Amino acid sequence: MPKAEANQTLARQWELLKLLPTRPPGITAAELTSRLADLGYAVTKRTVERDLNDLARLFGFTCNDKGDPYGWHWMPGQSLDIPGLSLSDALSLRLVEDALRPLLPAALLQAIEPRLQQARAKLAELAPGNAQARWADKVRTVPATLPLLPPQLADGVLEVVQDALLREVQIEAQYARAGVGETQVLTLHPLALMQRGPVSYLAATAFDYPDIRLYAVHRLRRAVALEAAARRPEGFDVDTYIASGALQFGAGKPLRLRLRLSESLAAVLRETPLAADQTVSEARNGLCTLHATVQDTWQLHWWLLSHADDAVVQAPMSLRNAIAARIALAVDLYGV
Repeated sequence: MPKAEANQTLARQWELLKLLPTRPPGITAAELTSRLADLGYAVTKRTVERDLNDLARLFGFTCNDKGDPYGWHWMPGQSLDIPGLSLSDALSLRLVEDALRPLLPAALLQAIEPRLQQARAKLAELAPGNAQARWADKVRTVPATLPLLPPQLADGVLEVVQDALLREVQIEAQYARAGVGETQVLTLHPLALMQRGPVSYLAATAFDYPDIRLYAVHRLRRAVALEAAARRPEGFDVDTYIASGALQFGAGKPLRLRLRLSESLAAVLRETPLAADQTVSEARNGLCTLHATVQDTWQLHWWLLSHADDAVVQAPMSLRNAIAARIALAVDLYGV
């Protein structure tokens, strides 16, 4: 038997063993055939029956022959205990691998690296004869904004941040603010590590100040984990913090937005709304009116500027004036 075919057979039989229940009445050969098909293994019921009979001589499972149809199950006290990855495990690991790398502590990432390698190898081996093993080659997540290359990180800084966050201890960091050449030494109390596009941000308080701020990890020129315990603001929750608009670089203040929109932009926002309470009127003279409650953030300002020829802010006036001032500055820069 060719090597590729033999590997496909072994992988299929491994999946079959994992599908067996631990008690009667068990699972029928027909049901096993259907479940294997769901996993991408196109085999006949006759092949599954042959596998079951062959494997039953080696492993502790049996056939419940007291009913019709017969059901296969593990005998009392027996179960599958073979190290390895199922196809679904391998595919799941492969799909989340890129997202996991910047978020997992270095020690944990090192510990699961063999599993990640095993997942890649298993999918590569099964890909020629199994459509599910090729799934990772057919799906991608693409950013909706202009793609940017990730910034360079100082050696060892991310590992220190992850370790301090994991152990809940303070960090002494040398931090360079955006656009400023000088650095300052900060004592940080790490709270959460978040990935926004290509940039990793650390949410933390500094020194004895209670306010939570974001620190771009690539601006940490040096970082040392201290032994002193980090202080955590009472009630801090990372999901609530993100929902406040912090990662859109705002103070979390909601505003009631009213826009005049082109029909083309209105069509896009009907499919992908700005907010749960968004309403968009029918077009009149080629324009629609949008109402929505949104967070007043830098991200909102950037979005409005990017659609300046399709959306005009009508309210609130403070936002309208801010956007108008930015557009006027752009006109001056272009010399129009």
